[in-house]
Amino acid sequence: MQTSPDRHDLQLALGERINALLSATRSLSERSAAHFHPQLQPAAFHIARWLYAYGPAKPSVIAEAVGMDRSSTSTLIGKMRTLGLLAAEQSPGDRRSITVELTPDGRTRVAATMGERGKEFYARTEDWSTDDLAQLVALLGRLTAEP
Repeated sequence: MQTSPDRHDLQLALGERINALLSATRSLSERSAAHFHPQLQPAAFHIARWLYAYGPAKPSVIAEAVGMDRSSTSTLIGKMRTLGLLAAEQSPGDRRSITVELTPDGRTRVAATMGERGKEFYARTEDWSTDDLAQLVALLGRLTAEP
């Protein structure tokens, strides 16, 4: 399919805006992780946020869900347990494995971090019209839909 120069320029501009969005998201994730706990790397916040949303799980399930290898996940879980953010107990029916969950302190920290993260996001869109927000949601839905 032949594309017009204008369309090509728009597709390039879209790519640039998506890259800017990804960069801003990475930056926000790093700030969120530091807010969650300054002694942990950003990937630990992804684990904590997943546990906050889905509840207790085996480390192997968490690793797959957040897209990390099991070794890195286990290392971060160990550090988070040491810091009192996660608790572990033997998995029911399999004494060789554990299930981890957020401690009350871990849950409080995730909630506070998500609140801060939300403030920054909402500050960027607070003066947008409802129609603009609806249009962006619809367009992003189309962009990220499975073909």
